[in-house]
Amino acid sequence: MTFDFAPPPSAEPDSHLGRVLVPTEWADAGIPLLRNPREVVIGLHARHLPSPWTAVVAVFGPDERLVASASFAREGIAVDGWDTRNALLGQLRQVIPHDLRRRTPVRTAVLLHCREGSSGWTEEDGAWMWGLRDACTLHGLRCGAYITLTRGGWQVLGEGRSGRKPHSGSTPGWAVAASGGIPEQGAPGPVPRAGGGVPKALGHTAAR
Repeated sequence: MTFDFAPPPSAEPDSHLGRVLVPTEWADAGIPLLRNPREVVIGLHARHLPSPWTAVVAVFGPDERLVASASFAREGIAVDGWDTRNALLGQLRQVIPHDLRRRTPVRTAVLLHCREGSSGWTEEDGAWMWGLRDACTLHGLRCGAYITLTRGGWQVLGEGRSGRKPHSGSTPGWAVAASGGIPEQGAPGPVPRAGGGVPKALGHTAAR
């Protein structure tokens, strides 16, 4: 006599599915809200001039002043939280010392993702969300907002706050022109030193 048993569940399920955050999970994660997301977006856009296929990771202090930032091409990075986490962690390690010795994180990392397509959530966004959250944990930072920059404008996913400008096709001087020749508050300024000094890569990546 033989019996047919259902095969046992795999000891290693598709880990890719576990490295993507959906909007509801992101909303439940307690991500701190930006006081002025438009100012943050304008400042990072003016500093890095991202085009599609570019990601900008920025670290802010408790007063929401920019401490360090880096932009990098994301082309070739798989749509998997493991790969996005490694890419973000590599950039963070270049521009700012970790805060792992602190019991509670005091600095917050924000990700601006310039891409094609609609501003709505995609699986790729979910992978970057997962990667940002994990990279922050491994670097002793608070996980902050995830912002998409598309042809339609910018949007803070999970919050619903958005704007039409800047967008992925905005030119370098749009903020100055829109304000009548006066740079807006989010325009790049001096980056405060972090810890005992600025790492070598900070001057290159944060002030392109």
